[in-house]
Amino acid sequence: MRLLRILFRLAWRNLWRNHRRTIIMLGAIGVGVWAMIFMTALTRGMVDQMIVDSIGVLPGHVQVHHPDYQDDPSISNRMLISADDISERLDTGAVKAWASRVRVPAIITSERESRGVTLLGVDPEAEREISFFDYDEVDGRFLTDVNDKGIVIGKKLAKTLETEVGKRVVLMSQDPDNEIADRGFRVVGLYTAKTKAVEEAYAYVGRRTAQTMLRIGDATSEVVFLGDDYRNVDPIYDVAVSAVGEGLSIRPWYDIDTYLGAMLGVMDGFVLVWVVVIFLALSFGLVNTLVMAVFERVREIGLMLALGMKPGSILGQIVIESMLLITFGLAIGNALAWATVVPLESGIDVSIVGDGMEMWGMSSMLYPKLYVSDMVLASSVVLLLGFLASLSPAWRASRYEPVEAITKV
Repeated sequence: MRLLRILFRLAWRNLWRNHRRTIIMLGAIGVGVWAMIFMTALTRGMVDQMIVDSIGVLPGHVQVHHPDYQDDPSISNRMLISADDISERLDTGAVKAWASRVRVPAIITSERESRGVTLLGVDPEAEREISFFDYDEVDGRFLTDVNDKGIVIGKKLAKTLETEVGKRVVLMSQDPDNEIADRGFRVVGLYTAKTKAVEEAYAYVGRRTAQTMLRIGDATSEVVFLGDDYRNVDPIYDVAVSAVGEGLSIRPWYDIDTYLGAMLGVMDGFVLVWVVVIFLALSFGLVNTLVMAVFERVREIGLMLALGMKPGSILGQIVIESMLLITFGLAIGNALAWATVVPLESGIDVSIVGDGMEMWGMSSMLYPKLYVSDMVLASSVVLLLGFLASLSPAWRASRYEPVEAITKV
């Protein structure tokens, strides 16, 4: 321990012998670490928001369908299990919210235009915790119950159809016998979504109203379950299995939307690759700084070797010097990252490139996410690579012959 304290003291003093170079290197490491963490936070926020928004539109962490529904989402592939049956079996301990709905393709027609939409027959109270929009922000009102005779559509769809709250539209779909099922509805509300594409995609009616229109009794198209964490859906999956039984397709969100599932896996790998790439660039400056520090102290190192200091102690001194430099650089970088990311977590308005963001399924607000795990990963990788980078100049310093080093000009 005494030797270690001496080596730390020598390394600290040597670090500040050329304070200008040390400050420049600290700045380079600090800025590099800040860039790593800041860009990781932006990318994390982008991917997380994309997943959360998409789950909000799916929605849910686990979905239950007829086995053939994903390939043919028609009313023919409905589930005969009713919402009351599921409610009797459901253990809600691990479930934040759940909903049973009718979901089929349909055509909506106003007096001017027609569009293809997804008809959602819902229970408004069950959907409140799952919906991708706030009921209170709906222009007009949202549905009141499963028997509501009105329809709620997106603002973009209303603009396309040239309709508004109070006007009537006609919904058309097919019943299980492939006969036309249609009904007139009065528009009672217009919802706002984070992307315009979603506003054109869905039309909401009461679940019982949709079942009556399609002549399917108590049957439904899908059941969705929502938990607290989209990364951990196993408890929700087990609840869904016990609630609906066998013979139905029960799938987590990453199996339904494989693109988003792949994005999550790629993001976790991206963080490590990003950190390594950035520090590899920084390592050239670190190695150069240490090599110059060694060259400046060749005679001093030779004298210490002549006085009996072991080569291993010389190597340890240079490595400790490097690790001190990196540690202080990491502290600066992490502090800068925290100071710049946390104030931005409330959201960055990127509406100037909103159309491009929408193509990726994202909204015009970007919410950076600063995870402690990412900061720890970045710091650990930088320390490891910094240690490896310092070995070369440290090894070279420990290999000097005392007489040759002392007499070297």
